[in-house]
Amino acid sequence: MTACPPPSPATGMHVETYDLLIVGGGVNGAGIARDAAGRGLSVLLVEQDDLASYTSSSSTKLIHGGLRYLEYYEFRLVREALIERERLLAMAPHIMWPLRFVLPQSLSPRPAWMVRLGLFLYDNLGGRKNLPGTETINLDRSPRGIGLKPQKGKKRGKAFVYSDGWVEDSRLVVLNAMDAAARGARIETRTQLTQAQNENDEWIATLETKAGTVRQVRARMLVNAAGPWVDKVLGRIGRSNNNRGVRLVKGSHMILPRLYDGDHAFMLQNPDRRIVFAIPYEGEFTLIGTTDEPWTDEPGKAEISQGEVDYLCATVNRYFEKEITPSDIVWSYAGIRPLYDDHAADASAVTRDYVLDFEKPEKTRAPLLSIFGGKITTYRKLAEHAMEHIAEVFPTAGKAWTAGEPLPGGNLPGQDFDRFVADLSSRWPDMPSKLLRRLARAYGTEAIQILGAASVPADLGEDFGAGLHAAEIEYLFAAEWARTAEDILYRRSKLGLHVPPGTETEIDAYLSTLSRCVASL
Repeated sequence: MTACPPPSPATGMHVETYDLLIVGGGVNGAGIARDAAGRGLSVLLVEQDDLASYTSSSSTKLIHGGLRYLEYYEFRLVREALIERERLLAMAPHIMWPLRFVLPQSLSPRPAWMVRLGLFLYDNLGGRKNLPGTETINLDRSPRGIGLKPQKGKKRGKAFVYSDGWVEDSRLVVLNAMDAAARGARIETRTQLTQAQNENDEWIATLETKAGTVRQVRARMLVNAAGPWVDKVLGRIGRSNNNRGVRLVKGSHMILPRLYDGDHAFMLQNPDRRIVFAIPYEGEFTLIGTTDEPWTDEPGKAEISQGEVDYLCATVNRYFEKEITPSDIVWSYAGIRPLYDDHAADASAVTRDYVLDFEKPEKTRAPLLSIFGGKITTYRKLAEHAMEHIAEVFPTAGKAWTAGEPLPGGNLPGQDFDRFVADLSSRWPDMPSKLLRRLARAYGTEAIQILGAASVPADLGEDFGAGLHAAEIEYLFAAEWARTAEDILYRRSKLGLHVPPGTETEIDAYLSTLSRCVASL
C-alpha cells in the first residue's frame, strides 16, 4: 500500500494565464470545463469548497425529461432533456441507469386522460430509442402495487408505468472534472474568486484558498457558473447591475428505511398538484423528495425544515401501507436550486430552463458568460450552448465532441454493467462480490486502478467500514480531489449511511496524513 500517493491533478502544475477562468465546481462549471478543454482551450476551474458541494449533490438524482414541466408548456426544455437522457445513460452506465416509475392514479388530482396524454408526449417528444414506453397496470394484480395503501373501494386502482433514469449526481460532476483535467484543464477546489477586473481586454482575477494563500491569474474570458452565488460573483467583478436574475428555491429530501420491495420508483401526486418521488436508495433505503420552497437567506448549506418533514411524511402516509413518523428518518439533505427568475408566483412553477448571459468583448470590457438556471439532465447540452458563445472569443476552438463520448470509467464493454461485474469477479475471485459491485458502480473501469495487484480485501489496506479501504481513499485523494471525510462519505459515495460511528474522524485523520505527505514532496 502506497503511504503517500502522487499529487492530485489540482496540485501538479502551475500556469498563470488561461483562456478560460471558470468559477463554480458544480455540474455546469465542470461540464463547460470538460467541453472547453477538449476543444483545445486552456482552462482553470475554481470552486470555493469541494466539487458538487451544494446544488449538484442535493438533487433527486434523476436523469429525466421532467414530466411535470409539460403542464407549464416547457416543451423545448422537456424535448432537450429527453434527448439528453438517453445520451447520458450511454456515456456513464456505471453511475447512470434506467429506472421505471409507477404513477398511481387513485389519488391523482389530474384526470387519467390528461396524465396519459402527457405520457404519450413524454414517450415521443424526445425520439426515445432504448427505454421502454408507457404501460398501464392494475396495482391490485401487479407486484408493483405491493406496499401501497388501498384507496377508494379498498382497491389500489390502476397506474401508469413510464421510464426515466437515475444518476449519482455528485459523481457525475467529479467525472466531468476528471475528464477536463485529463484534457489539460486545471481544477482547484477550496479556492475562491474574491475579485476580478479588466486590464488590456483580459481578466485579472484574485484567488484565495481556504488556507489563506492569495494569488492573481490572467484569463481572456471568465465563465460565471457559480450556481446560487452567480449574483455574488457578478458583484465581485463589478457587474452587479446585470439585468438577469437568479431565484433561489430550496428542495429537501429524506432517507427512510426501505418502504417497499422492487427496483421501481413511484411518482406520487399530492392534492396541491405537487409531485413527490419515492426511489430505491442504497439498497436498504427509500429516498423521498423533493419540496419546493422559496429561499431568501444567503446561499449555502441548507437543512430540511419541520414543515417539509411534515409534508413529505404526510405524502408517504397517504400512499404507503407502512406508516412513518419523523423519527424514522435516517438522513436528510437539502439543496438550493439557482433557477432563472421568470417571476412565477409559485416556486414549483419556476422554469427549470437555463439562460446564458453573454457579454461580448469590447475595448474596455473582457468577455463574460454567466449561467442562470439549468438542470442536471441538460448540463452537457448547456455546455455546448455555452461553447457557442465562447467560440466567438476563441474562433479556433475545436468542434463539439462530447455527445456520446464516455466519461471516465464509462467505457464498459458493450455498455453492459453486469458483464463488467462478472469480469471483475473472474479477475479478482477472492474479493467479496458486494465490494466488487460497489466499486464497479462508483468507478466503472477505473475500479481496476483501485484493485490493482490486490488479491484479497486485506491487500487494499485498512478497512474503515462498509468495505471502504485505504486504497480507495488514496485513489479519491489523488484522482478525485477528496480532502475530507464528508467529501468521501457523502459526495464521492453515500457510504456515510453504512459506516459505523466514528468513521469520519478516522478518515479525516488518514486524509491529513496524506496531505502532509504531498506537502513534503
